[in-house]
Amino acid sequence: MKRTISLWLGLLAFALVPVLAQTPAAPSKPMGKIHGHITGPEGAPRTSGTVSLSNDEGKTNKFTFQVSSAGDYEGEATPGTYIAVYREATTPPDKFVDSFDNVKIVVGQDLLQDVDMSRKAFVDKLPAEQQKQLVELKQHNAEAMKANDVIKNLNADLRVVAQDFKDADNARATATQALGPGATRSAIEAKELEIRTAKYTDVETLMLRDIAAKPDASVLWAQLGQAQLGLKKFDEAVVTYKKVLDLEAASKKPNTQAQGAADAGLGEIYGRTGKIPEATAAYDAAAKVNPSQAGLYYKNEAVIFYQTGNSEAQIAAADEAIKIDPKNPLLYYLKGQGLVQKATVDAKTGKYNLPAGCAEAYQMYLQLAPTGQFAAEAKGILAQAAGVKAPK
Repeated sequence: MKRTISLWLGLLAFALVPVLAQTPAAPSKPMGKIHGHITGPEGAPRTSGTVSLSNDEGKTNKFTFQVSSAGDYEGEATPGTYIAVYREATTPPDKFVDSFDNVKIVVGQDLLQDVDMSRKAFVDKLPAEQQKQLVELKQHNAEAMKANDVIKNLNADLRVVAQDFKDADNARATATQALGPGATRSAIEAKELEIRTAKYTDVETLMLRDIAAKPDASVLWAQLGQAQLGLKKFDEAVVTYKKVLDLEAASKKPNTQAQGAADAGLGEIYGRTGKIPEATAAYDAAAKVNPSQAGLYYKNEAVIFYQTGNSEAQIAAADEAIKIDPKNPLLYYLKGQGLVQKATVDAKTGKYNLPAGCAEAYQMYLQLAPTGQFAAEAKGILAQAAGVKAPK
């Protein structure tokens, strides 16, 4: 059964500075080249400002180069020995942030002159308050990097999980192909179960491990619940899905996909265990919290009740799904299958007396899917129905 849940974890942000474009000076005489990278005290690139070459301790700029968005600069200058000074965008013209003496420009050579303000000699000259802030910033960035490493690993696992669920959904076709055309139905079903169990177990294992690393991520719990549901661990899945709902209820920005998946998962469990009112309420909650997937939730509800033999609930769910997706032929088949359970047989003619709406449901299915999977069955029922024109 198809379930959709597209959920990923976001990375944390680092503290950086704005960007300015690079505008190198144009050469006018035989030149040498200079280039380098600007690093701030916190270890991050400086992505704005200028690097200038001066012959008078930085008072007059002979050549000035803009720092790029990557924290680099480059340019050309006439040969000579200079002091290189770095200024931020807001630094007054008569001041500079950092400097390097004895910078020698030679014709035909490209000098590397980095400006690394994370060096101890520069940091030690900063005011005490700035040094304290720098330590705090470095700690924040280190923690963010560590958290991002965890999240990257979790997202990699979520991609594996998405493929596992896809493989589980395609288990029947995979089993049929693996066993060949001569395989018996029971052999195919056994192979299908084997594939599904392996895939759901893999998801369960990954998510239990990942939840230990990030227990507040509802997406991980939602995927775990789906795996437990697939393994028919209903009691465990109920606890897991309720954990999703608890986490989202406490969230400032609830994830409606996670909430919808949890409610729909609970609906399936309740439906399969005979708790019809609870199942209906759970599916309604899923549709309400994530209306973009309401049609899918109600279709799945109709399928579950079809599989468990509850025709009344099946019809009601199909009707709700039809309101949202009136062009889906399967919904009309499911409705017809629910209604046909109420049919009676005419003792004289042997024809079916179909309840109201039943023939119309099958006819709509055939109109939308004249050669569909259930077309022959729908035609057969209509052909045997009293007072209904036999379909061609």
